[in-house]
Amino acid sequence: MANPRQKKVRVRKGSSRSASSRQWLQRQFNDPYVARAKREGMRSRAAYKLMEIDDKARFLRKGARVIDLGAAPGGWSQIAAQRVGAREQERVVAIDVLSMDPVPGVDFVELDFLDRTAPDKLKEMIGGPADVVLSDMAANATGHARTDHLKIMALVEAAAEFAREVLAPGGTFLAKVLQGGTEAALLASLKRDYKSVKHVKPPASRSDSAELYLLATGFRGAPATTQPAR
Repeated sequence: MANPRQKKVRVRKGSSRSASSRQWLQRQFNDPYVARAKREGMRSRAAYKLMEIDDKARFLRKGARVIDLGAAPGGWSQIAAQRVGAREQERVVAIDVLSMDPVPGVDFVELDFLDRTAPDKLKEMIGGPADVVLSDMAANATGHARTDHLKIMALVEAAAEFAREVLAPGGTFLAKVLQGGTEAALLASLKRDYKSVKHVKPPASRSDSAELYLLATGFRGAPATTQPAR
């Protein structure tokens, strides 16, 4: 972590920079996780959110197969690959609408997860049931809290449905949501499908941020399709 006695950086006012831009830059310059990510070669400070969640929940086990939704710039993929031992063999599959530089042990596709071809593409890439589905996906913010909540919940619901299709029994689903609560229907569905469902906020998630993470562990397995009576 950064030295707590380190002098804070202040961003000077300038005619070409808005107040919100100055605040964002000042927060970045003084964020110990940003400094740590630079020192340790992490793609983003978000890597430490996954690290802190997994330090407690322990779902990124050696040999696990992981799918990372909304992966760019690659912080979560880095941590997942390190913890499951994917350096020698690609055991992490990642997708994002944005490009991402290669990460050792990660098979990446540049594609919108909401594209109708994406689920089948990811299933083909992983080559069998996954043990973990991660989603750090977020829609572009509008500044309207209710609209932003609905947009990110649509992504979470799509990710949850995909996880239900691809996870092996005992698997884990972790997804970013916003404060304001996970929709009751989605929570009820997850509680049927998983042994444990809860919201977590790791220390690396800024205290003034509305983000939370939905952690569902112990996937019970997709129910068998009922055969029509003859």
